[in-house]
Amino acid sequence: MMRAIARPLFYAALVLAAAGSVRSATPGECQNLRLHGQSAQSQSCFQALARGSSPYLRAEGDWGLRLYDQANNEFRQAVAQDDRSALYRVRWGMLLHERFNNTDAEQLFKEALQRDPKDAQACLGLALVSADGFDSKALEWTSKALELDPRLVSAHELAANLALEDSDGADAIQQADRAIQLAPNDALDALAIRAAIEILADRSPGAWFAKITAINPHYGEADAIVAHHLELNYRYEDAIAYYREAIEADPQLWSARSQLGVNLMRLGEDDEARRQLVMCYDNDFRDAATVNSLRLLDSEKNYETFHDGNAILKLNQNEAGLLRPYFDEIVQRAMAAYDKKYQMTLPGPVQVEAYPDHEDFAVRTLGMPGLGALGVTFGLVVVMDSPSARKPGDFNWASTLWHEMSHVYILTATNHRVPRWFTEGLAVHEETQANPEWGDPITPDIVVALRDKKLLPVTGLDRGFVRPEYDAQVIVSYYQAGRICDYIQSRWGNQKLLDLVHSFAARKTTAEAIQADLGMSPAEFDKEFQAWVYQGVGQVPQNFDTWHNDLKQLAADSQSHNYDAVLKEGPEVVQLYPQYIYDANAYQFIAEADVAKGNKSAAAAELTDYQRHGGRDPDTLKELAGLQQDLGRPNEAAATLDRINYIYPMDADVHRRLGALWLAQHNYAGAIREFNAVVDLHPLDKASAEYDLAQAYFDSGQRDKAENCVLASLEAAPDYRPAQKLLLQLHGSQ
Repeated sequence: MMRAIARPLFYAALVLAAAGSVRSATPGECQNLRLHGQSAQSQSCFQALARGSSPYLRAEGDWGLRLYDQANNEFRQAVAQDDRSALYRVRWGMLLHERFNNTDAEQLFKEALQRDPKDAQACLGLALVSADGFDSKALEWTSKALELDPRLVSAHELAANLALEDSDGADAIQQADRAIQLAPNDALDALAIRAAIEILADRSPGAWFAKITAINPHYGEADAIVAHHLELNYRYEDAIAYYREAIEADPQLWSARSQLGVNLMRLGEDDEARRQLVMCYDNDFRDAATVNSLRLLDSEKNYETFHDGNAILKLNQNEAGLLRPYFDEIVQRAMAAYDKKYQMTLPGPVQVEAYPDHEDFAVRTLGMPGLGALGVTFGLVVVMDSPSARKPGDFNWASTLWHEMSHVYILTATNHRVPRWFTEGLAVHEETQANPEWGDPITPDIVVALRDKKLLPVTGLDRGFVRPEYDAQVIVSYYQAGRICDYIQSRWGNQKLLDLVHSFAARKTTAEAIQADLGMSPAEFDKEFQAWVYQGVGQVPQNFDTWHNDLKQLAADSQSHNYDAVLKEGPEVVQLYPQYIYDANAYQFIAEADVAKGNKSAAAAELTDYQRHGGRDPDTLKELAGLQQDLGRPNEAAATLDRINYIYPMDADVHRRLGALWLAQHNYAGAIREFNAVVDLHPLDKASAEYDLAQAYFDSGQRDKAENCVLASLEAAPDYRPAQKLLLQLHGSQ
């Protein structure tokens, strides 16, 4: 994101001595020479500072000369000599912030405020650190900085940047214009924000760039700021173009070059991405995004790429054989459904990448670890966690892929001009349209948010995704956006969702689109939508505390094997919050009690309700499948085991059991797929795995493949009698 450095705005001309050397200058004057594109003069200025008598001035000089380690050491000495100085800590913190060490920078800013609680620059520093993590505290610290110093131009620029990140163009304009008013020759970042606002609205930014160029024709940071906001609005190709402009204006703007590399990776341009990132690394720009992205590129040799018609699958070679048929099926089903529903055809193949290490997926997405998402879409490229990246049952990978495929279509249909809330909400809506058991059931965090009336107005919903104000707000925003799309479909039909897509493609705002397509104001929509939501959830929010206490008691009864109490109290706990299917849920406690009492039919019914509400713990679903088999319902058992494949397809036992059920039902294609999955999981008992696959091929009439598998079985265990018998059958039949 924009790395605005707090720069004192002393634009005083330097006085040159007769010998041509700089007589004296402040750090602010040197910085302003660089800001205004006077590189030779600024170099001389910083050199003079680096020869200064105090460690603080030497630190500023070394910093300006990009001698970062020396500057760090000089700042350390300056602070040691004057422990009471807030300025030294603020400037040291700004250096560390620029050099990727926000942890120590934040500590220095806090120490500065301890020494001077009215230091606006220290507040600005804390705002910059928070802004890097899209933390809502960035807004608080920026406001505090402006409260202490209303004329602090850098704080107004940061406030404008934060507002635009939150899609609040009016506030962004107000803050940027205030900065420009205060310092018309220095507020280059504010001018860049104004240019970004025009570009996001598909208007010409020429007048704003002309002003920037007149002040400093080499100010690549302006293009980088524009690129950052394009990136946040899904316009990755446009962002790449502006990052290129940034490094053309300033080839040493390594932060922009690094982001260029990261965005090239997002679009699958790995070769050029590597060149740009290596250039950054070799020039000592080694932030987390650069280093991690290069490491990920080095691991590309571990992946296989498959071209299947209009889709490209990129899977880790250790699980490619196992996952390919399942991923290919979901991709093809999704494309067929969306081609018809969205009345469009994609302009090229979709590339889907699945990473077995979640942090690799995070780096592939952001350039650094720590991402909480399951999948991300960049135009025609979908990147996601492999099912093996998370604990079994943590997510439904098929639902996630279906969600991301919706993004592919909507981003394409709107030319990447769509509010975040709508594309996310429509994708959540599409998950449950494809399968009512998909999507995430209402979590306790969502229930609490509903209880506490924390839903946002639709025109401000984007902010819940970008800069959450409480821990669960992103999850709550996904839920709210999805329910908005559910509501629109239920009240007006699918066509209205398509109308909104077309309105956003035509650059209408959320308020304009709702008024035009739904015939009401956003305020009216919020009122009617929220009434619908609360009617749908019933008394669950109000019952939450009672449910929580009763569930704890139910868990204690289950642990002590007081099954009579579980069977008596459990149904009421379920009714208080039927959507709770997470750890330690009432459905499982009741089913366990039913089994203990010998009532398998009741246990199966309970776990069927768990499954119907979206329960996805693989072990619980395996238990349900076992109960269904015991009760003589093999078709239901097969369907239950098949569901597990779309949650966690890494369990050989599930594939083996499902393969046997499919084979018994003469579903030979299904049996072959499942037994192939067993083989691809490299079981210890390779002989029986190959034999099962051979039997499926044999029963389907594919004798050549059956013989190959029989021979593989006998190679693993020459005395394996079932394989020997099948081999004799094969030769006898020929």
